[in-house]
Amino acid sequence: MSAPLVFIDGDQGTTGLQIHERLHGRSDLRLLTLPEADRKNAARRAEAINACDIAVLCLPDGPAREAAASVVNPAVRVIDASSAHRTDADWVYGLPEMSAAQSARIATAHRVTNPGCYPTGAIALLLPLVQAGLVPADHPLAIHAVSGYSGGGRARVDEHEGAGASQAPAFQVYGLGLAHKHTPEIEKHAGLTQRPFFLPAYGSFRQGIVLTIPLLLRQLPAGVTADRLHACLQQHYDGAAHVEVVSLQDAQAAQHLDPQVLNGTNQLRLSVFANPLHGQVLLSAVFDNLGKGASGAAVQNLDLMLQHAA
Repeated sequence: MSAPLVFIDGDQGTTGLQIHERLHGRSDLRLLTLPEADRKNAARRAEAINACDIAVLCLPDGPAREAAASVVNPAVRVIDASSAHRTDADWVYGLPEMSAAQSARIATAHRVTNPGCYPTGAIALLLPLVQAGLVPADHPLAIHAVSGYSGGGRARVDEHEGAGASQAPAFQVYGLGLAHKHTPEIEKHAGLTQRPFFLPAYGSFRQGIVLTIPLLLRQLPAGVTADRLHACLQQHYDGAAHVEVVSLQDAQAAQHLDPQVLNGTNQLRLSVFANPLHGQVLLSAVFDNLGKGASGAAVQNLDLMLQHAA
């Protein structure tokens, strides 16, 4: 029996290239790629996607919808790395650490939607706390995140690495219309019943994310403390290979958060910082926007699907 055939549609983009690099040299699968002349040929792409076992879509939202719609072979399974299907009930959300059952859902799914980079951190922090009743589902939440400029795709990379790189901004807050496309994804998959406030930014580093969520203990249910919030996260992610929860002692000793510390990995690092005197808590997530926030997550989901196929 031949190894499963994996087709990366859009393998010249940032995420596609990273997935290709992560899969290079593996003997348990075969990679299907199109010649450069055929990459924009709809007929050739449709032929390739229907000939593979698993297709990974690394495309803008519109083309990703078109590619998914072009699948007529019922045996073809799809991982969509775009945001086109992240709130679609017909697609399985590709964050295995959401629950004990989520990995099994991904493994057997025919349609998996890869999480967004920012939502990965926000959902990982909030979902266990909301499910445990420590943070109410309708709590007014403010989420702030700073990503490396690669999160803005090729245009942002060119801005920082091209001929005019010396003029690129050192720091840029965006999404000021408070309508970022990741917000509904966070609301749905974190189990919230009220839209969170989400404000993203880009820094002048290539990749990596620091995401933070402030909480006031007096606004949370009676008896909620930083210790309980931390214990909930620690229990939820106990045994998770790609999520680590920093101890309260190490968090207390930390002086800063480096968004680049996990670059090149598929790891997600969660922390709970606290100031008991003022009743304030800060939740944080650090990870690689091109790793656990994109290509690393896609490969993790692909491996789950391949294990089921085997």
